[in-house]
Amino acid sequence: MADYYEILGVSKDASKDEIKSAFRKRARELHPDVNKAPDAEEKFKELGKAYETLSDDNKRATYDRYGEDGLKNAGFDTGGPFAGGFGNLNDIFETFFGGFGGFGFGQQDPNAPRRGDDLRYDIKIKFEDAAFGIDKEIKFEHLEVCPDCGGTGAQKGSQPKTCPQCNGAGQVQTVARTPLGSFSQISVCPKCHGSGQVIDKPCQTCSGQGMVNKERTVQVKIPAGVDNMSKMRVSGEGDCGMNGGPNGDLFVVIHVEPSKYYKRDGINVITELEISPAQAVIGDKVKIKTLYGEHEISIPAGTQFGDIVKIKGAGIPVISRPSQKGDHIVILKIKIPTNLNDVEKHLYKQLYELQTGKEAQGEKSIMSKVKGVFK
Repeated sequence: MADYYEILGVSKDASKDEIKSAFRKRARELHPDVNKAPDAEEKFKELGKAYETLSDDNKRATYDRYGEDGLKNAGFDTGGPFAGGFGNLNDIFETFFGGFGGFGFGQQDPNAPRRGDDLRYDIKIKFEDAAFGIDKEIKFEHLEVCPDCGGTGAQKGSQPKTCPQCNGAGQVQTVARTPLGSFSQISVCPKCHGSGQVIDKPCQTCSGQGMVNKERTVQVKIPAGVDNMSKMRVSGEGDCGMNGGPNGDLFVVIHVEPSKYYKRDGINVITELEISPAQAVIGDKVKIKTLYGEHEISIPAGTQFGDIVKIKGAGIPVISRPSQKGDHIVILKIKIPTNLNDVEKHLYKQLYELQTGKEAQGEKSIMSKVKGVFK
């Protein structure tokens, strides 16, 4: 059988606060809204059983001495708080630690307004679009209030009724009498599934859910300077709220396609430029492509491999201050020629002999010609 302490990740002498803190952390990891593993629901139910047991002094003492079988023999309900299902993660953290009974469900109105879920939309843009900004039209699906029932879930001309089993509370209390005393437990009402209401005639458009899935089109203004994996919030474009609650938000996650020419380093843009040995030695002026068009740069005489030339203000705009831009950094790479014509070979041999004082291999060298004059 599973070890409840191991499930929560606490020691056997853990305090109640440590157990509560561990449950909060593990609930965020295991709730099926977040964890999409096939066994997430089962693990979450086990987590609830572990917390329900270890947060109650009597149950914990029985469990420590006799294990899970001892709980059953003592008359405790070992099904756990989520045996009849569970709500979303927000609902659990809003109501979970209210303090009623051994488990701690708060007595909150199940029909109180609830905020809708947030949504995520991933979008790809080009490197240049990230630098300058762009307006994009995006299409996505979200939940909207059913236009036919107005969110009630009931057919026109009818209304939801108060659940007769829980009297609208959305929760039911069971009491177990044991030789050790009476113990109460609060669980989600199995008839109304926590809503506090039942619908005799469900709306045919939304099947009694009060919400329908609709395609939505919005214009998104992507600002200049966004980087890869930047996130933008579009307020109110998530799923609709319940019972008159506000809509959730839409989060647009931006994926910037890499450029074959530019590389980005913060707000700076980096490119590489190959130059010849002659350009490196003598210096030169060349035109290069920048985000803002062609720009002429000066290559200083005596340039070394890896030296840089900086073009001020030709980089990425700062999102909060678009008028302020980074720099364009050009890294100079000296390319050694491999296919020389006869004239180039002859000149390189002359240079070699002048710099080293040694005779170049191949055709008669300039050093041999100079020596021949003085014979």
